[in-house]
Amino acid sequence: MMNKLFLRSLLGGPARIRPAACALGAALALAGCAAGPDYVVPAQAVGESYKEIQGWKPANPGDTGLRTDWWVAFNDPELDRLMRRMLASNLGIVQAEAQYRQAQALLRSARSAFFPTVGVSSSVTRSGGGSGNTGGQTGQSGGGTSNQYSLSGNVSWEADLWGRVRRSVESNDASARASAADLANTRLSMQSTLAQSYFQLRSLDAEKSLYQQTLQAYERSLRMTQNRYDAGISAQADVAAARAQLENARAQMLALDWQRAQYEHAIAVLLGLPPSAFSLKDAPLATDVPDIPVALPSQLLERRPDVAAAERRTAAANAQIGVATAAWFPDLTLSAQGGYRSGEWAQWLTAPFRFWSLGPALALTVFDGGARQAQVEQARAAYDAQVASYRLTVLTALREVEDYLVQLRVLDEEQQAQGRALEAARESLQLTQNQYDAGLIDYLSVAQVEATALSTERAALSLRTSRLVASVQLITALGGGWHVGDPVVGLAGEPAAGTQPPAVQ
Repeated sequence: MMNKLFLRSLLGGPARIRPAACALGAALALAGCAAGPDYVVPAQAVGESYKEIQGWKPANPGDTGLRTDWWVAFNDPELDRLMRRMLASNLGIVQAEAQYRQAQALLRSARSAFFPTVGVSSSVTRSGGGSGNTGGQTGQSGGGTSNQYSLSGNVSWEADLWGRVRRSVESNDASARASAADLANTRLSMQSTLAQSYFQLRSLDAEKSLYQQTLQAYERSLRMTQNRYDAGISAQADVAAARAQLENARAQMLALDWQRAQYEHAIAVLLGLPPSAFSLKDAPLATDVPDIPVALPSQLLERRPDVAAAERRTAAANAQIGVATAAWFPDLTLSAQGGYRSGEWAQWLTAPFRFWSLGPALALTVFDGGARQAQVEQARAAYDAQVASYRLTVLTALREVEDYLVQLRVLDEEQQAQGRALEAARESLQLTQNQYDAGLIDYLSVAQVEATALSTERAALSLRTSRLVASVQLITALGGGWHVGDPVVGLAGEPAAGTQPPAVQ
């Protein structure tokens, strides 16, 4: 478009420059295509369905799929509050958003090369000289002083004949869209980390509650055993076993405190707060694993921000090949200058003292010792490396989804089996306790059954937590509800000012 406008202005100018305009028009006509290869998305086989999808409910075409606020599916108001607080203050997201704004500025800088550069200069100089002897003769040379006033303007424009500027803009545009996907990926990663840390903390709360109940039962057993010993019914060994069991359980419960504190500190940092300024009250783990719709593998390429970022960086690397290739062709610069120059202030802006110049300049590097060829080869190698990185990112994304699908399926089956084991352990504990109360067995037998029951309770709780964490990881592997074309969201959850939605060609 800029080429056409400039050519039209030349053809309408004075007759003496029309031959040059015709020659320039021929050159511009040859510049219809940009140097370098046109970009094509690298092909990568992803399969028609997931291998581990059996036993899992796939998403139908009419399903809404994951939401960007996917954590609301867990129905935990405290988690929802923490998520919204984190999105407004997390420093990792702040850094990613700043990097995205930096990429946008680089894109605007590249686009500025489409337009001419206009400059204005003004100067005032005062000069003079002395007198002296020349060739043995006495005389005066330049014995006075003079003033010089100058005001000029200049316009310079480099015609993008070979598409160097276009390829540069294409590369920066792809990089900006990759940065937008990076921002979405950072946000998703922080959301996933917060959700996993939160569920781990709540699991420790539930385990601590389990230990508190266990300690109460152990204290009752110790009192009962002590009473039986005082009555001469039980041996002193039973009292020692009951006391050892109680103290061991108390020590294990105390170990939960530092583990919970570490998760609380991690959540504080995610919220952009010092650990000393944040605390979370104990609460039960009252969350179930939600239904997670799993789409086709091909749709994963549009719903994983890291995959979209890798694809956009591949496009940017491809455009850099065109930038490097354009260096083989001559650069055409069109420039014009005009102004006024005078030795008298009063005559500064009068017509007799004006000046102007107009003309094209063609520059071509004839020999550079192989530098341009090396730059082209470097750009092609960088593109090949980025293609490999993109394909590896796709395969890694597919592997992660497969891993978490099979993990959730097996954990569900394992939890069902563990539930049956828990019922049996509780029944065994009750029967053993009844036998001990009847004086049929000693306390060592009771202690063994109680230890088994506690271990079974902890294993069941651990499996429940593992399922919640794996569900968060699966949602993250599926892209967390993000989709190519979604607007770039700022820190407060609103679209960032002046942003454009990222897109994949």
